Amino acid sequence: MYRSLDSTKLIGTIAILHERIQNRFPQSGLAKIGRELLEVARQAKVKCDDIQRPNYWLRAGAVVAIIIILLGLHMTMQEVRVVGRLSFSEFIQVLEAGLNDVVLIGAAIFFLITFENRIKRERVLKLLHELRVMAHVVDMHQLTKDPDKMLGDPSDHLYPPKKKLSRFELNRYLDYCSEMLSLIGKIAALYVQTFHDPVVISTVNEIENLSTGLSRKIWQKIMIVQSYK
Repeated sequence: MYRSLDSTKLIGTIAILHERIQNRFPQSGLAKIGRELLEVARQAKVKCDDIQRPNYWLRAGAVVAIIIILLGLHMTMQEVRVVGRLSFSEFIQVLEAGLNDVVLIGAAIFFLITFENRIKRERVLKLLHELRVMAHVVDMHQLTKDPDKMLGDPSDHLYPPKKKLSRFELNRYLDYCSEMLSLIGKIAALYVQTFHDPVVISTVNEIENLSTGLSRKIWQKIMIVQSYK
């Protein structure tokens, strides 16, 4: 039970985080992002189950198409008749044409075999792109939460914040952003748990690296906030 992510518990964790943000910062943009992230996590659970489920119609169509291709190749071979002896140059030409046909047929069969996987890959990559954008949206909300502007003297800044936060509130706000970024990476990891595709795995690693890098910047701000007295 500890060797895989439990989507139900992940959704529960995001729901608790959203409730904490809603109680602390009601009507804030961060609370709306938390609600959206909760909905994305719920949809991810359903979509992961759907992606894991085999598409028998596509597989049946691919099998039928492959059988038709092989039957066509077999009938073509049956019609081939060699009259007399072939010269060396003629043999090379026939061999080259046959190899080209084999390569093309092999490519067509490979295309049909991997067709279902490529369709699923495109779906997952689109969903992962949404998570990447959400990570940047979270970063935009914490970007304006500068500890010097929030906790320092407003007269020292040309554009003071519209709403000042206390030291405790700013610390909580930044901490919520960091938690949200971490959970975005966990939602992305749900997809590779059920869909082992190299391109998808690479994209998930990029999202996790992105969320980790953004979270590291937030924790630098948290350290500054904690240094204020």
